[in-house]
Amino acid sequence: MTPVPRTVLDEVPLYVPKPPVARADGVSHRLFLNENPYPPLPSVLAEISRAALTAHHYPEIMPGELVAALAARLGVPESDVVTGPGSVGIYQQVAQAMLEPGDEVVYAWPSFEAFPIVARIAGARPVPVPLRDGVHDLAAMAERVTPRTRAVFLCDPNNPTGTSVGARGLSAFLTAVPESVLVVLDEAYREFSTSAVDGVELYRRHPNVVVLRTFSKAYGLAGLRVGYGVAQPVLSAALRKCAVPCGVSGIGVRAALASLAAEPELAKRVAIVKAAREGLRAALRERQVPAPPTDTNFLWLPLGSRADEVADLLERAGLLSRRYPGEGIRLTVGTPEANAAVVAALEKAFAAA
Repeated sequence: MTPVPRTVLDEVPLYVPKPPVARADGVSHRLFLNENPYPPLPSVLAEISRAALTAHHYPEIMPGELVAALAARLGVPESDVVTGPGSVGIYQQVAQAMLEPGDEVVYAWPSFEAFPIVARIAGARPVPVPLRDGVHDLAAMAERVTPRTRAVFLCDPNNPTGTSVGARGLSAFLTAVPESVLVVLDEAYREFSTSAVDGVELYRRHPNVVVLRTFSKAYGLAGLRVGYGVAQPVLSAALRKCAVPCGVSGIGVRAALASLAAEPELAKRVAIVKAAREGLRAALRERQVPAPPTDTNFLWLPLGSRADEVADLLERAGLLSRRYPGEGIRLTVGTPEANAAVVAALEKAFAAA
């Protein structure tokens, strides 16, 4: 008899159940993972090249230099900074450190796809709360908190709808939630937002708040997997105990440090992506394609029952989108060529409709 995996895994899907397939001719644009369409910043690329010469060495068990730089940047103690292979790596640390079988995890839905996976793998019960008009329904989420609730996951701005909850609503929510409940605030897209709350300020006032950020999106380091977070010492110490030793590569550390030193370059890159986002959204709305405002590097198209049909059309045009059957499509803002192709394909789809 062969070993049998834990039965809880029967309810856990693969992270992307149906990955898009590129066209046979190889012409495609990856618009389904919210990647930065541009390579790392020029100064960062130079540092990556230098760091590659040390790839035969193990990185530090915990990246001390990066932790120190992040702590100085955020104005927090080094002891409060945690790191991981992308922010999703820190979610796994949260699950191992904080969740017991039978606990409940409350989160909005649709939101970051890792939420139910993280909960189920820990043996906890996912408690999804529907969005209201594409935004976290914080009042409804607070009502779903019970004595069994161990954690609440918030994605702000939200993936996939691109919406932010606002300071007033989030402050009221944190006041309503018991201090014994962990609140994980995921700010993966904060660099693209003009209205999202600064989670670090919330962590200072609420000891149950953990803030997660990443170098994957705005900084263009998705392939190097560098995420970080801040939490009060009792929580950060527990998360560090559950971190994979040497989990952030040496090349990733050097790239992240170089990125922190390249703020003017980053500001220009973010401005380019935001301008492209607004241009793409305006072009789609001119063609009667629903495209609500977004605080991220992607657009959410609430297409309802047409989601699969339109995603298939885009895929045939070499445009790989993230589909949410019966709800909508998430489209990453891409290069000018990719965005022009999106406009042309959707113009055709909606003109036919």
